[in-house]
Amino acid sequence: MMNIGITVYGCEQDEAKAFNALSPRFGVVPVITSSALSEANARLSPGNQCISVGHKSEVSKPTIAALKNAGVKYISTRSIGFNHIDMKAAKDMGIAVGNVTYSPGSVADYTLMLMLMVIRGAKSIVSSTEKNDFRLDTARGKELCDMTVGVLGTGHIGKAVIGRLQGFGCRVLAHSRSKETSADYVSLNDLLQKSDILTIHIPLGTDTYHLIGQRQIETMKQGAYLINTARGGIVDTDALIKALQNGKLGGAALDVLEGEEGLFYFDCTQKPIDNQFLLELQKMPNVIITPHTAYYTERALHDTVEKTILNCLDFERSQLYG
Repeated sequence: MMNIGITVYGCEQDEAKAFNALSPRFGVVPVITSSALSEANARLSPGNQCISVGHKSEVSKPTIAALKNAGVKYISTRSIGFNHIDMKAAKDMGIAVGNVTYSPGSVADYTLMLMLMVIRGAKSIVSSTEKNDFRLDTARGKELCDMTVGVLGTGHIGKAVIGRLQGFGCRVLAHSRSKETSADYVSLNDLLQKSDILTIHIPLGTDTYHLIGQRQIETMKQGAYLINTARGGIVDTDALIKALQNGKLGGAALDVLEGEEGLFYFDCTQKPIDNQFLLELQKMPNVIITPHTAYYTERALHDTVEKTILNCLDFERSQLYG
């Protein structure tokens, strides 16, 4: 068994515990720091070809250049998405980048929870109850069995969402690059036109940035709901807010948001919020906002750490044996 070193940046306490528990099994020696990767600390562990980063901090071109100078050849991000990494810079500098897969049930369960909460008006109900106002809302909730749910993206998470939806008896439509489920696949335009609920499960990239914009929202059903547990930039938030304000959409549940960086994962109770999108959405009784937490389960943590270690081992072996 080879012994290799991995520098783990932005490592939280529970992640550190998992790395320390799993690493000996694979002959890995982790160098762990809670500091996010930056140009300044890229040389934290000279001699380690492999590093691991979280999704909470940007990995810019200057940082990647510093990593190259430190001898780093491989970055394993502890996330499914790559949008926080300058992938072009990494490719140009010869640094390989890998991601992880983890229990799709983490995000799938959370997606269903948000879906049920928004169609039953849970935000208003909970808020009123906490104020000892126990009157029923004037608008009655909806039941999933009476609705058509459109799933945008049927990768691991999208498929898990579809599997859960089937137990509710609702009609499920899907749009994706690959057709790997039993759902009815339709064009994106048909998905938007025919869905009472649209749930998003695609990665953020140059081709999907603001994929759901003003025109797409106008195509959606009157009173439809939007669920996003993928990435904030997939949705044009300005267009979303206008559609919620004018009643085109019946509600939204968002675990991700444009401009969430610097807000989500921080205690902002004692400082002003300068994200106007967040401020507008928080005022709306039919909008639920949570801080990019759908993935945050014990099983997903174990899967993420284990896959990170395996990614680095596979890269080291490829370097040794070609």
